[in-house]
Amino acid sequence: MDPATRAKIEARLRSSDELGLGPYYLDRAPFHTAPTETPGGISSRPEFVASVAPSAATPVASAATGRVRVPVFASATKATPAAPFVPVAAGPSLFEAAERIEGDTLEKIRADIGDCTRCRLHKARTNIVFGVGNPKAELVFIGEGPGRDEDAQGEPFVGRAGKLLTQMIEAMGLRRDDVYICNVVKCRPPENRLPEKDEIATCSPFLLRQLAAIGPKVVCCLGACAAQTLLQTNQGISRFRGEWFDFRGSKLIATYHPAYLLRNPSAKGEVWKDLQKVMAVLGHAGKRR
Repeated sequence: MDPATRAKIEARLRSSDELGLGPYYLDRAPFHTAPTETPGGISSRPEFVASVAPSAATPVASAATGRVRVPVFASATKATPAAPFVPVAAGPSLFEAAERIEGDTLEKIRADIGDCTRCRLHKARTNIVFGVGNPKAELVFIGEGPGRDEDAQGEPFVGRAGKLLTQMIEAMGLRRDDVYICNVVKCRPPENRLPEKDEIATCSPFLLRQLAAIGPKVVCCLGACAAQTLLQTNQGISRFRGEWFDFRGSKLIATYHPAYLLRNPSAKGEVWKDLQKVMAVLGHAGKRR
């Protein structure tokens, strides 16, 4: 292997290890697609299914050569593995496009966004919905994108789903002002559709800068879109909801979107269990229920 190709491969593996996805590049069985319905906004999309990869710390023997190779990076990122985690292999990592910026602040990030016209979403928006809350919050909630009410007011989670999120936050013994709330994309997708891949790729570097500037202890992804974006996977949220991941110095957990709970109230109990895990990490007792 020539030095240039080797350097590119090592850089990609290093980026994957930073994401906490080290084991994905080990040998595994071929994956296939299957229809799925995933709570949190993703439905009728292919889902990648693969066998469980061996531990990153375990040497892997090649049946063809008989030689044993040891993975470049050994990383155990899930506290309690529950299902194989299959990242997207195509395209550059988000972290290759959004390196940490020394001295970055939310104000600088908002200024860099400006009156954004970088993707098609700007054509129908009323307001850019950047984010709101404590700039040094220990807890950040991330949704997929603004809805009608958010687009009109320029603030995330202010509609029916937002009111439910506020109740969830208060049940944790916190206030909205204590946390930070934002979305993967800053402009409303038409008819509240899911953001397209190119829209996410254009806008998500600003989200990564927001998270780096805030430095939260916990990141809580609300719905599949946010979780799939940060974890770089196509798997349905039900595969990893409630599980902990390491994410650039923060602990990341995914749960169902409040909009999903409005349609499926029976799932509120599962979300409360997830929020209790967050409370335990943050050291908050919450309100008596």
